Amino acid sequence: MAFANPHITAYAVEATEFPDLVRRYQVTGVPKTVVAVGNEAVEILGALPQEAFVEQALTPFTTDS
Repeated sequence: MAFANPHITAYAVEATEFPDLVRRYQVTGVPKTVVAVGNEAVEILGALPQEAFVEQALTPFTTDS
């Protein structure tokens, strides 16, 4: 998503090299993706097909009009 949209920033972190981040985000398995918007966040653990990943990542931040 970050590649397709300049308003999205993405970081990849090697969990074994950053134990403080592992504790902060309670990483229990990899890959773990944290999508944060303001004070809200959704966490995705494991690999998902692209459509499922996008749906799971965006659903908490969308509103039904």
